[in-house]
Amino acid sequence: MSSYSVTEPSLRQKWMAGILVILYAVITILPLLWIIATGFKSPADAIAYPPKVVFEPTLEGYVNLFTTRTRVTEETLAELGPPTTWYDRIVRQYDMIIAGPSRYGERFLNSIIIGFGSTFLCIILGTAAAYAFSRFRVPLKDDLLFFILSTRMMPPIAVAIPIFLMFRTLGLNDTHAGMILLYTAVNLSLSVWLLKGFIDEIPVEYEEAALIDGYTRFQAFYKVVLPQAATGIASTAIFCLIFAWNEYAFAVLLTSGTAQTAPPFIPTIIGVGGQDWPAVAAGATLFLVPVMVFTILLRKHLLRGITFGAVRK
Repeated sequence: MSSYSVTEPSLRQKWMAGILVILYAVITILPLLWIIATGFKSPADAIAYPPKVVFEPTLEGYVNLFTTRTRVTEETLAELGPPTTWYDRIVRQYDMIIAGPSRYGERFLNSIIIGFGSTFLCIILGTAAAYAFSRFRVPLKDDLLFFILSTRMMPPIAVAIPIFLMFRTLGLNDTHAGMILLYTAVNLSLSVWLLKGFIDEIPVEYEEAALIDGYTRFQAFYKVVLPQAATGIASTAIFCLIFAWNEYAFAVLLTSGTAQTAPPFIPTIIGVGGQDWPAVAAGATLFLVPVMVFTILLRKHLLRGITFGAVRK
């Protein structure tokens, strides 16, 4: 009888696991690759049937995304002379000229301000609340924690109308501050629960040693707890940012101009013959970049945070 390990997988199991992982990765990434490819198609290629996998790439979608265009007569085009830039050349083939920049840049900046602003507030307030629940005797702690968690159970659309009326009364409609506060309130329950779990895993003896050495409670929290909880903070920040970055329902209801984010703006991009799918795909591709970069920068902390406390000695 040959000996075998209970924990060590066999070569066949490794091959099967590898094939399943590769298959899942391919299925998951195909829609993303298709969106990226559509951003480099012409409008005709984007709606061609059967769909075109091989096509001549063009930057027309990105030009349409960042500019507004207007149609002019052939006489006006003749007076303007030949196009001087590559993007003018793309627009001129439709007897149009560039009238100015589009609003995508403003909407993208709004997403950055609101998304990262609410994430920053969630981390600060969530860390403080989680530390208090973890280290101090809070009256009705379990009830309060359940109440905080219960706010996450309600679908956002169920409270959309009351929030709209409240924001209108307070003058927070279509403002950056209003959206930051709203997303902070929605994400705070997730932040508190995740961070409390991480802080619970940090031995309280570290803080007691710091207090004996003459540190204040705040110094012990700042110099002992926060460095130990860095992985949990990074993981929580990623989850909070993803929600605030992708949120659509509240952004449609509560913003229209000044504070409108990219998600409700991208579907409204209209081209010459209707929906400009290359421009929509280009906007969606660029919209993925900040969260992707943020996640890549914190990927080591994210992996450690997911497995933090999973194995106890």
